[in-house]
Amino acid sequence: MRPDPFELLALAVEVAQAAGTLVLDKRPADLRVAATKSSPTDVVTEMDRASETLITTTLRAARPLDGLLGEEGTADVGRTGVRWLVDPIDGTVNYLYGIPAWSVSVAAEVDDEIVAGVVHVPQLGETFTATRGGGAYRDGTPIHANPATDLSQALVGTGFGYESARRARQAEVVRRLLPEVRDIRRVGSCAIDLCWVACGRLDAYFERGPQPWDLAAGTLIAHEAGAVVAGLHGQPPSTELTIAAPSGLFGQLHDLLAAAGADRD
Repeated sequence: MRPDPFELLALAVEVAQAAGTLVLDKRPADLRVAATKSSPTDVVTEMDRASETLITTTLRAARPLDGLLGEEGTADVGRTGVRWLVDPIDGTVNYLYGIPAWSVSVAAEVDDEIVAGVVHVPQLGETFTATRGGGAYRDGTPIHANPATDLSQALVGTGFGYESARRARQAEVVRRLLPEVRDIRRVGSCAIDLCWVACGRLDAYFERGPQPWDLAAGTLIAHEAGAVVAGLHGQPPSTELTIAAPSGLFGQLHDLLAAAGADRD
């Protein structure tokens, strides 16, 4: 029997909000970097690990046979066709520095399709949710992406990788893009960027490099809010490149990013 997406969403919201409370309330005054991942600027804190432990422990207790994929190393295949994708703190550097733009992202995938997702933003007091075909919401109120605008009037979000060579390439892409748009924002959390497209705080978003746990919930929320979410040349959104924008703007941004080689390092 196929799982009910609303039941999966309810569980996702429960664990995301519990993790958000943990990492907000228990943040040590002397918060330390516990490790680095792909580069010295790609940090993980002790609270990333505590958050992932809380989330995965709760999910396993509720649904012990499901698969799990977490940013901080959790990787279980599972036996039910359901897999949870978990980012315990999306925007760790923001969290480390006390900048409130960080989130907890949890999504449920059934047979390789994301069907439910939540992005909880504790310090802003917001919870974004969506189910496949069920619309997108912020704190229970429906949200929608902005109507399409001309690229020259678009506020566009993006993010940067951790490796210096990729950053240099991304700087070139931004150099090409900046004169063609209203302005560019770098919030520091892929999941928040996608939710801000969903609720109209950004007109569009693109980034090369986000991982499946970064993208899973946010891409569903943006899609359900009416945005087109895809890669270049008809490819699905992925770590290679993800673009989110309303349909009338998507093509303009897509073509500029393709010309700039935004999917290459």
